[in-house]
Formats: sequence, C-alpha cells, structure tokens
Amino acid sequence: MTQPVLELLRSHRSIRKFTEQPVEESLLRDLITAGQSAATSSNLQGVSVIRVRNSETRRAMAELAGGQAYVQEAAEFLVFCADLKRADWCCEQSGKIMADGMTEHFIIATVDVALFAQNVVVAAESEGLGICYIGGLRNDPQQVSDLLALPENVYPVFGLCLGYPDQDPERKPRLPLDAVLMEEHYQPVNKALLAQYDDTMRAYYQQRTGGKLDRVWSQDISSLLEEKSRPHMREFLKKKGFKMN
Repeated sequence: MTQPVLELLRSHRSIRKFTEQPVEESLLRDLITAGQSAATSSNLQGVSVIRVRNSETRRAMAELAGGQAYVQEAAEFLVFCADLKRADWCCEQSGKIMADGMTEHFIIATVDVALFAQNVVVAAESEGLGICYIGGLRNDPQQVSDLLALPENVYPVFGLCLGYPDQDPERKPRLPLDAVLMEEHYQPVNKALLAQYDDTMRAYYQQRTGGKLDRVWSQDISSLLEEKSRPHMREFLKKKGFKMN
C-alpha cells in the first residue's frame, strides 16, 4: 500500500547500499514523468535528465564525485542538468537572440532542476526505492560535461542514485521546526533551539557509530563554511554561458 504523503516525506533517508534488483523500465519512465509534473517558472522546463548506464562512465563519475562507490552500484544513475539549450533553440527559430548569461535565467533553470528531481525522489520512495543525491559531480563539472557531451547553456547540477535499498539507516534529525518557521519577519537565531539540536545530533552520531563519533551540527556547519567550496564553479558556469549578468 502506498504510504500517506506526509509520512513518506518525513521518513526520507539517503541510501548508499543497493540490491542488484533492476528498476523496471516502465517505472523509471513513470518517475521521470512525475518529475515533469513539478512546478516550472514561466513553463521554461529548463531540465534535462541523462541516464548513465555505461559502466566506464559510471566508474569515472564515481571517482570524480569523491570515490562514491554507490554511483557505480545503484541500479540507475541519473544526472540532472539545468538546460537553457532548448530555450536558445526556440529563440533562434523565432528569429530572436536569447539575452546573454542572465542570472535570472540561471536561477529559473536551477530551481526547475531541484523541483523536478524532488518530484522524482518522492515518487521513487513511494514505490519502495531508495535514493542518494550526488552533489559531488560539481567537484569537476567540466569532466562531467565532457563525459556527457553537454553543450553550452547546459550544466550538471547533481546526480541521483536510484535503486532498491540494501540497508535501513535511521532518519537523520532535522532542525527544530521553530528554528525554521518564522512569523511575519526574520527572527534572530534561537540559541537555545540550536543547542537542543546539537544535543540531538550528538546522540544521533553516537548511536549511529557505536560511540565512535562525537559531533554536533553547529561545528559541522562552521567547518564546512570556513573553507572555500568549489571556487571553480563560477568560471565553469561562465564558460557554459551562465554569466550571471
């Protein structure tokens, strides 16, 4: 029986171990169709999804993503791309020139990708599949683009592993709702709520690792944002036609 939607959404986990069971072709196409039904700004539909089945391409992408073996092992691996190439073609057919490198166009296409992919994920999980997003493709987006022959005005936003779970991890706790939901205007950081969440995350990591890991969310985030993150992305996007004008 299909799970109630709210229960399904609250039960999301990233899956990194998959069985060898394949995903039926008809189901995969249904999932992508569900993705197409997501909201899209101005009906741009600025998304292309590339299904990667070649084992050598998968191996290369697993390495580019930081050695994530499940990129190779999952029944399906999809790369979600922000795509303005079709829009550019439409302009050409109409005798018009697409405005060069507009930031708003970049935002629209990138948001379209996220909405599309999340529809695919929710649909997949409702059918008993597991998923894992692979943002690590942006470690070297040029090599990924070369592997997939991506033209100008198309860039890889992330990958998605898809298959039947071979593990049952606990759900990672999220921030308290009152730290996220605000009334009327932006609220100052609630130190008490974040301290409470740090305690929750410490207990989660302790249980998950049998007491070997003592970490809290605030420290993880400060360590993450202390360092420059993929500074190559700006120049890569400019080369791809996303100039942020």
